[in-house]
Amino acid sequence: MGLTLSTTLTPSHKTELFFLISAYLESLNSADRAQPPLPPLPTKPPNRRPMTLTEKIFAYHDVSRAGYVTAGRTMSISVDWVLASDASWGGMERTYRQLSSPGIFRNDRFWLSLDHVVDPRINHKPEIQRLIDQGNSARETFKMTDYQGQNYTILHTEFYRQRAEPGMITIGSDSHTCSAGAVGCLAIGLGAADVTMALVTGEIWFKVPECVNIRLVGRPELGIGGKDVILYILQQLKRNTVASDRVVEYTGPGLKWLSSDSRFAVANMTTEFGGIAGIFVPDEITYDFVNSRKLPRNKSSSVYFRPDEDAKYFATHEIDLSKVCPFVAKYPNPDDVVPVHEYEGTELDGCFIGACTTAEEDIFMGALVLEQAMKTGKTPSVNGKRKVVPGSRPIKKKLEESGLADVYRAAGFEIGIPGCSYCVGMSADQAVEGEVWLSSQNRNFENRMGRGSIGNLASSATVAASSFRMKVTDPTEYLQRIDMDRWNQLRRYTPSAEISTVNIDYVEPAGEEQTSHPAAPEEKASTKETLPLPSSVTLSQIVGKVQRLGDYIDTDALAPAQYLIHAHSNEAIGQHCLEYTHPDFRQKAREGFNIVVAGKAFGCGSSRQEAVMALLGCGIQCVIAESFAFIYSRNQPSLGLVGIAITAPDFYEVAVDGSEISVDLETNKLTVGDREFGFEFSEMERKLMELGGITQAFHKYGKELFQTMCKPNAAKIFHKLDKATASVGGGKKSDLQW
Repeated sequence: MGLTLSTTLTPSHKTELFFLISAYLESLNSADRAQPPLPPLPTKPPNRRPMTLTEKIFAYHDVSRAGYVTAGRTMSISVDWVLASDASWGGMERTYRQLSSPGIFRNDRFWLSLDHVVDPRINHKPEIQRLIDQGNSARETFKMTDYQGQNYTILHTEFYRQRAEPGMITIGSDSHTCSAGAVGCLAIGLGAADVTMALVTGEIWFKVPECVNIRLVGRPELGIGGKDVILYILQQLKRNTVASDRVVEYTGPGLKWLSSDSRFAVANMTTEFGGIAGIFVPDEITYDFVNSRKLPRNKSSSVYFRPDEDAKYFATHEIDLSKVCPFVAKYPNPDDVVPVHEYEGTELDGCFIGACTTAEEDIFMGALVLEQAMKTGKTPSVNGKRKVVPGSRPIKKKLEESGLADVYRAAGFEIGIPGCSYCVGMSADQAVEGEVWLSSQNRNFENRMGRGSIGNLASSATVAASSFRMKVTDPTEYLQRIDMDRWNQLRRYTPSAEISTVNIDYVEPAGEEQTSHPAAPEEKASTKETLPLPSSVTLSQIVGKVQRLGDYIDTDALAPAQYLIHAHSNEAIGQHCLEYTHPDFRQKAREGFNIVVAGKAFGCGSSRQEAVMALLGCGIQCVIAESFAFIYSRNQPSLGLVGIAITAPDFYEVAVDGSEISVDLETNKLTVGDREFGFEFSEMERKLMELGGITQAFHKYGKELFQTMCKPNAAKIFHKLDKATASVGGGKKSDLQW
């Protein structure tokens, strides 16, 4: 507030001071309500099964306190932080009201950022002012301690820089929540309804995922950062393949050559890779980064885990960092990656440096490339648009103080306020139809930067080098000219040979029963014999005609960003479902083509639950696909849309567009012509279907809904009381069998 002892307090000062005091006192109550994890152990208990980094963090947060987990187990876990943006808070607030406004679990662990849509240039519009009012109202209602107001930071930027810690679990209503994995925090994006439940209960349910090990080796060339590393991984392994529905763990000797900001870019785009999350094994670089924070409370909860040497991974892939060079991901696929020299000369209409994936060091690197290019006589052409958007006010302030902001201005760049800007194309910055852009953002889907625009992805260095002639240009010449000592000083990074000599105290999750643990039983999917629909469920059969869609139907297409802030109901957003990519889709749905049959990774992209709402709103009753993206697949049962995964190729041969199909939800069979196919639901999907969605589950079970729905026989439930957490019940623990 900038007050001193001599300041005369105004009424507004007094109001704010009283608010801050009450928020602090409430934060003490919040901490009392939390059930703290058991203190970790210094060594692995004898006979305990080996675990990955992800499994150890899940075990540490296991509400049942078993001390271990296994892939495939469904469990209730405690949550450290909840994240939301102005684009998702509206949906969360509606869910919160549907729950009868039960209060939130911790007022000091809710991070709300007004970044996607709010912008001073359009804040006068009623719909934008409503978003600002909603954010301010949340601060007052929940007595939030960490609310920074509008355009202070992109959601993930300052959270990663100042809040996320190793060993934490963070849940956010944004698919790039995984960015915080850079510091060894298990950070996972979910839909708004799921995240609201975590906000209210302090818990969330998960089926412990399999893990993939990306083992980094070799040393990258000078100036190569995280953006080119993740583009190389996408080129080599492709999206929605090995990472699909799995957590990606980044390990190996190559980690020592990646700064924390480089790791941030890789973790951020793990969602484009198809992963549930990406997480780096925390090390000395992590320790130095986290412990450079000023406030003790933002670094005092760190717990350092690492995978066991004999941990079981679904797959391990080795990535040689020495082979990474400047790349471009060509529109509209983030894994259509080629070296810059193969795309060099492509004409551009715009160059954008910004978005959440572009960390502080990337902003500085872009300026240093511009500086070196101008020293060689390069000047910006008169054509084209150029914009740089720092991820937060602290980064913008440092850019100005370093003099590098003037470098951007001299190179023809407009410097914007912190926000998502062109990356999401739903606010003041939108690319025009037909424009070709090169951007340091993370997605190049159709219409992502603006309707009809064409976006290609690259590092900030490549974008900067390309901005002079407005043609794709290899930045290597300018990277080689940069003073690396100055570069490392700017980004507060010490090269590997000089890193901190601190010894990390890696620990192990504790349990109330430390005995030998058998491997987890295989998941038992729900069939009629194992769990039939109850008689109270009236919808037992869906009949309709097929609408065929292809692979990688993304949520940006299902629920276009420009209409999200108006999505107050299924019907409202349903009017725009697939409007840009399949303009006849909605009319066909009204004509009875109410069963979607699609290909791979249906619902990939952002976490927006409006994608499911849009399908429901235009009359779709069922979606059948070869596979579903992780977040979207959770949103379907939570919101009441039937989703069925079928991999049999012969089904897709007979389920052609317009064919009649019958889906029997009691027998788990569907019929197309004279062919019959079986399918399965997980038990959690079936339970949510029975109850009519996740809000109805809350009304039935209250704040213990996840413990109840995930509870094995004779397991105890930790009841949430007003000021403390009590343990009741008893009995031997056992894994949940699906």
